[in-house]
Amino acid sequence: MTFAELNLTSPLIRAINDLGFTHPTTIQEKAFPVIMSGRDVLGIAQTGTGKTIAFALPALRQWTFDKNKNPQILIIVPTRELVVQVMDVVKALAAYQNVTVHGVYGGVNMKTQAWDISGGMDVLVATPGRLYDLAVEGHINLKMVKKLILDEVDEMLDLGFRTQISAIFDLLPPKRQNLMFSATLTPEVDALIRNFFNDPVRIEAAPAGTPLDNIAQSAFRVPNFYTKINLLEHLLRQNNDMNKVLVFTATKELANEVFEQLSPMFPDQTDVIHSRKAQNYRFRAVNKFHDGKIRILIATDLISRGIDISQVSHVINFDMPAEPENYIHRIGRTGRADQKGVAISFIVPRDIDKTSAIETLMGQSIPELPFPDEVPVSAILAPSDKEPVPMKNTLTQTPKRDPEHGGAFHQKSDKNRKVNNKIPHKVKMMQKYGKPITKGAKKK
Repeated sequence: MTFAELNLTSPLIRAINDLGFTHPTTIQEKAFPVIMSGRDVLGIAQTGTGKTIAFALPALRQWTFDKNKNPQILIIVPTRELVVQVMDVVKALAAYQNVTVHGVYGGVNMKTQAWDISGGMDVLVATPGRLYDLAVEGHINLKMVKKLILDEVDEMLDLGFRTQISAIFDLLPPKRQNLMFSATLTPEVDALIRNFFNDPVRIEAAPAGTPLDNIAQSAFRVPNFYTKINLLEHLLRQNNDMNKVLVFTATKELANEVFEQLSPMFPDQTDVIHSRKAQNYRFRAVNKFHDGKIRILIATDLISRGIDISQVSHVINFDMPAEPENYIHRIGRTGRADQKGVAISFIVPRDIDKTSAIETLMGQSIPELPFPDEVPVSAILAPSDKEPVPMKNTLTQTPKRDPEHGGAFHQKSDKNRKVNNKIPHKVKMMQKYGKPITKGAKKK
């Protein structure tokens, strides 16, 4: 099937052609007729399968002009980076329509965003917390929403947005179409569906745990941190096809450490992104990587969900993720839109159990490659290589308190007690001089 065979308007077909797409992905092909029918939809698909276009295209196809400019299409996503990405996709699809698209998210001044959206909009992309704040303050009217779209809903619930999402449902009109897209169907997601959805149609395409066939996976057994650095340097220098490399680490501290090690080796080609970096810094780093201005981007799992960076050649799992599902999300940054991709993992001894859990989830093994002889094996251990020392619980019983001894606070002595009783001046003079000397008499 091609996009031309779908029931699209001329402006949407022109926009699709401008983007260079001809054939819809599986999730796009399956979701389009169901969304157009008006039914609630539950889409189960991992990142990299074209979910954004899957819900944005039919939503824009059914959009109608309205003078009041309250949002008709509301898209809720978990992170500010994803807000920007979804906005870009919707704007590209609506390039030949008179559709106004705005995005709101936390981390910036709310008054500024309130001013930006005061002119109205047709499509609103938002994070749950900032959307709720703006709605209860009266800056956004959600009573005209016809389509509610929740993207990466499992991640939103993991981030603790359940309360805000439930509160947002109370602000919406009862008659609307609900679309939910998630990589996994967790009990929390299932509870949300039961409470707020009306008999949704379930659509599956490459659910989480299903590795994409166009991603070549491999792994190296590595003893420690500095050997990982040596191996990564070797791979980057020996393989010219590693032109857009996304390196995932387990923690923010490790991301910074890897950045400090790689920056001198590849000057002006490396950047780092994690939650402690300022929002503008994160946007600039992602944009530089997206535009090919830098070769290597080091990141935590912050951008392993949903962020669409085109033509990532390689994903390096510098550390294996604690949650098996995050491995799928990480490697899904490469091989997007049916392109070929490569995912390489560095496995230290303590990551063996994590790797086994990942292989169980995927239903297949990750092929191991022989460690290159020319790569030096470091004998130096970094702090992250050292196993945490289990500390014995040395809680001791507190001694019994002697009731006669008193507590930590005791009564003050008489001389240190301050009583707020005002003594008249006449009495003070009587006590000092034996006679009632007045203020006027003292001056004489």
